[in-house]
Amino acid sequence: MTDAAAEPPLARGRSGVVAALWASTHPGPTLVVTVLSLALGVAAGVETWSLVLLVLAVFAGQVSVGLSNDAIDAARDAAVGRTDKPIAGGAVAAGRALAVGVGAVVIALLLSVPLGPGFVAAHAIALASAWAYNAGLKSTPFSIAPFLLSFGLFPSFAPLSSAAPALAAPWATAAGAALGAAVHLTNVVRDLDDDRRTGIHGLPHRLGARPSVLLAAVGIVIGALAVLLGAGVSVIGLVFFAAVAAVALATVVRVLVRPPGRAVFQLTMLAALLLATQLVVA
Repeated sequence: MTDAAAEPPLARGRSGVVAALWASTHPGPTLVVTVLSLALGVAAGVETWSLVLLVLAVFAGQVSVGLSNDAIDAARDAAVGRTDKPIAGGAVAAGRALAVGVGAVVIALLLSVPLGPGFVAAHAIALASAWAYNAGLKSTPFSIAPFLLSFGLFPSFAPLSSAAPALAAPWATAAGAALGAAVHLTNVVRDLDDDRRTGIHGLPHRLGARPSVLLAAVGIVIGALAVLLGAGVSVIGLVFFAAVAAVALATVVRVLVRPPGRAVFQLTMLAALLLATQLVVA
């Protein structure tokens, strides 16, 4: 008898629900943002205990955002056959996922409290912005606003958690906002048709796929330029800026000659990743 067969049905059910909930948190972006918070915290010299709280708070917050997104969109995802989404596929109830998401956001804010009022305020605003997007802003011309706000605040998380709390430099805020805009404009492009069929008409849907990708590429270059000039021109800074610009240019060329597809999404995300790394190094 195999281990799976020997496992009690209740245990299998619980593990299945946990797995479905984790898959509904958007694990990739959740882990990327969490790791980025760790890297920025280390770069900013945040003390160990504060760094641990910072990373755990960001992780819990991202879990809440991912769960709320899929729970709120469950009916729409089911309508367009998104069987890759556990909630839409019936692996876990939308109500349960939303309840766990609410619990996660409460935990995120509680973990934020020891890091000081500045961090609590910034984290609360970023999370409220993300939840507002999930709850309905995604269907408006202002769908990009939560990404500009939340990602713009993100570079301030580490310095606000330090012994001498402070907001990030304006150039870091600009780079974060550019990163958020690129993520929104590019990520949505893959689901434009499904979104339109279910009544979602955010900014990328109104602009169209090609203009959205072009705007994302230009925004990333502007963000990289802000980091280069704001942090002070250096050899490593020039190398990162050149890399971001080269990938962004490749993205622009490809989207001008071919309809936007997976390759364009991957190129834009590579440019965004380079920008994030440039921000950490700076």
